[in-house]
Amino acid sequence: MSRRVICLRHGQTLWNVEKRFQGHTDIPLDETGVAQAARVASLLAALRPTMIVSSDLRRAFDTASALARLTGLGVTVDKDLRERGGGEWEGLTRDEIRTGWPVEFEAWEAPGGEDVADVADRVSDAVLRWSARLDEGGLLVVVSHGAALRLGIARLMGLPQELWSSLGSIGNCSWSVLEEGRKGWRLMEHNAGTLPEPVSSDDSPEATTAGS
Repeated sequence: MSRRVICLRHGQTLWNVEKRFQGHTDIPLDETGVAQAARVASLLAALRPTMIVSSDLRRAFDTASALARLTGLGVTVDKDLRERGGGEWEGLTRDEIRTGWPVEFEAWEAPGGEDVADVADRVSDAVLRWSARLDEGGLLVVVSHGAALRLGIARLMGLPQELWSSLGSIGNCSWSVLEEGRKGWRLMEHNAGTLPEPVSSDDSPEATTAGS
């Protein structure tokens, strides 16, 4: 049996609702996010995961902890699963970013923020590092953030950077499924749990709203 990875995005936060760029800012889940985490935990626990690894940011760790309580597993923390750093944009709304940095907004490159390729590398490296510890048929749940997961998945899929935007964003407490094949990782499901609802994410200037 192949090893599988579920890439789960954290639940909703107040900054998601307010459409603010979160990045590395450690914002907790709001009431809706806590309920989302409980619901997704009940769904994913039925798949019998064998390992849970989370970003160190509270919104991801608390989402992971809801699943851990149902499965009896512990949560391992890996800082490499953090969201893309937003530099000077963290805490700002999309409209404030567009007004203050019109050129950078179009490129979605925050002053003092992380380069997308660097994020893709650290997240994909973390997924590979932890998935390598799985037994055959094992299931790893990685709990992280919208932009971080999309970029990491794109790198794992071997997509060239110019095609990364073709991979859609992931909604709050929605997930994507990767399966290891003979020639690398395959994307079996993407953004499961939200469609056709709009997605709130820090992903790109084309994203519906901000705040990952």
